[in-house]
Amino acid sequence: MPPRPSLQSLLLMAASTSAGAGGSGPLLAARRRFPAAFAAAGGHRVRLLQSFPSRTRLPRRAELACCFGTAPAEAVPAAAPRARNVSSTEERRAREERLGKVVEKMKKEGIDMTQWRLGIFQRTICPQCEGGSTEERSLSVFIREDGTHGNWTCFRANCGWKGYTQPDGVSKAYKAKDSGNENESDQEVKANQPVKIIRKLCEEDLRLEPLCDELVTYFSERMISAKTLRRNNVSQRKRNNKIVIAFTYRRDKVLVGCKYREVSKKFSQEANTEKILYGLDDIKQARDIIIVEGEIDKLSMEEAGYRNCVSVPDGAPAKVSNKLPDKDHDKKYSYLWNCKEYLDPASRIILATDADPPGQALAEELARRLGKERCWRVKWPKKNETEFCKDANEVLMFLGPQALKEVIEGAELYPIRGLFNFKDFFPEIDSYYLGIHGDELGIPTGWTCMDALYKVVPGELTIVTGVPNSGKSEWIDALLCNINNKCGWKFVLCSMENKVRDHARKLLEKHIKKPFFDARYGGSVERMSQDEFEEGKEWLNESFHLIRCEDDCLPSIDWVLNLAKAAVLRHGVRGLVIDPYNELDHQRPPNQTETEYVSQILTKIKRFAQHHSCHVWFVAHPRQLHNWNGAPPNMYDISGSAHFINKCDNGIVIHRNRDPDAGPVDVVQVCMKKVRNKVIGQIGDAFLTYDRVTGEYKEADKEIVAKVVKQQQVLQKSTSYKR
Repeated sequence: MPPRPSLQSLLLMAASTSAGAGGSGPLLAARRRFPAAFAAAGGHRVRLLQSFPSRTRLPRRAELACCFGTAPAEAVPAAAPRARNVSSTEERRAREERLGKVVEKMKKEGIDMTQWRLGIFQRTICPQCEGGSTEERSLSVFIREDGTHGNWTCFRANCGWKGYTQPDGVSKAYKAKDSGNENESDQEVKANQPVKIIRKLCEEDLRLEPLCDELVTYFSERMISAKTLRRNNVSQRKRNNKIVIAFTYRRDKVLVGCKYREVSKKFSQEANTEKILYGLDDIKQARDIIIVEGEIDKLSMEEAGYRNCVSVPDGAPAKVSNKLPDKDHDKKYSYLWNCKEYLDPASRIILATDADPPGQALAEELARRLGKERCWRVKWPKKNETEFCKDANEVLMFLGPQALKEVIEGAELYPIRGLFNFKDFFPEIDSYYLGIHGDELGIPTGWTCMDALYKVVPGELTIVTGVPNSGKSEWIDALLCNINNKCGWKFVLCSMENKVRDHARKLLEKHIKKPFFDARYGGSVERMSQDEFEEGKEWLNESFHLIRCEDDCLPSIDWVLNLAKAAVLRHGVRGLVIDPYNELDHQRPPNQTETEYVSQILTKIKRFAQHHSCHVWFVAHPRQLHNWNGAPPNMYDISGSAHFINKCDNGIVIHRNRDPDAGPVDVVQVCMKKVRNKVIGQIGDAFLTYDRVTGEYKEADKEIVAKVVKQQQVLQKSTSYKR
């Protein structure tokens, strides 16, 4: 008497014939083939439900569902699977077992469907939230037809319960942080992707053989000894009617994967095996590890005396990826995660990847995942007068094992953005010492009395302040004209208190040394001629560039610095003037104080200056001075924050004499209140006279200076007495 088939067998057989049958074809075929089974069903109520494809979802595909009746629990099969095109009894039984296990695990999670449909999404009530008050069927359930996995997602916003299960392994279920971002179509795409099942290799099945003499000779030509080949289990195999080299990947001496190489450098490997590093057992508990790009490079390192070396299994990428994926999606570099327990103890990892761009991209990808703080990199030496060695094997072949050893011993720290050694700046320091650029000691101001106190250095920030109508902007304009005349510097001006035409007039008067207009302020001095005016316009256009806000909005510091950067790169400007601070847009977050805000914008300005080697003059007005006695203000009097003097490189106060008894009212006192760089200046005062006709500044006579200083001393004593 033939064995009684199980209900699963009946369903599988029915499913296999459903593609070409219509109506009750599958059920009729099952009755004809297994009449005894149907007669023996007894208390089972069996109903086969067959539906045909919807044109919109699954074209040319039949669906089979099964419903179990009122049979005792122990008699009800665990699942009602469906399969098509069953090629063998063994495959059918394996699929049947997988489907049964997946369904059982889903039932343990509380998911129990009246009808289990395979390969499509089904809706049911979520056992976690129970569909809320409306008992919504919010749980979407999917089981693959081959039984390799099943997954589910609750689409209620306040639930988001998700899960995933496989026939072998523990089911994973969790509350999604944001369950509303996925839809059912997204889930279907993920669910229908093939699930990779890791193969376990058997050495007997691979039929590996010892290397033949020809391959041993091939390796010897690459300076790899037979001893090294034997220790690393390098073998050969006949594959696709060719003899290929077989590199065996092992963990704890157990075969995990196998990679094949033809002499013509064509690679292949055993499919669906776990990705690990080649030579993994050699770095167990190693503190220093070398990672190379190919198996032959690993063998080359051993010839140089380094066994603590592994090779990546898949070669190098074309370029560095834009984004670092998380562990679960990092498929390309899964071998690093699979070997994490071997790599974690290492305190020093030397990346000896190839010298070509893909090899350097691989080094960057490895360093990003392993931690750049413990990575080092090698520099490959020259193999002849014009070419560099590409990898470890080339060094071994052309220069020998000692040279390869020196390469490893000479490995350098892997660069980390923002972390440097002084060695990285030695060329710049050498140029500074030798005075190659010519501005190492600063650019003269054009006034001898000022040069002893202050010189202009590229990359520094100078804060200029003074009470209103002291001539801060005029003095800066005169300074720029002097520097342009001396060194040819170009400047970009963000002067928001000046109209463009007025600013042009002031600059032209200082350059041509004649008044712009034939007006009263010019006295008897002749006005600049038309030719001088045209020549001055050419000079103005070549030497200065403007940052202007073309609408009613106030410019922000970021807007100004972005345009200044464009001026540096496009026109080669060396100086930036921002005049004044209170004309900028100072919107700041409500939780940020003015002191914090000022510190932030000064940091931005200093970084701009240093990065672009551009000197910045920043004009800031003092706060309202109560009971002012006419003495020069202090840098701490600037409105807003003490950070103006704390964070600047140079602090200057411009002060004009307003007392006729103290001397001429055209005397301007330039007070150096702070000089960070002792090479270019010191704290002190310089006195200049202002020519109102041409806007020029000239050095004051000693007699005038002495009179002004004496008057200020009297003023200070008077102020101290009142206090």
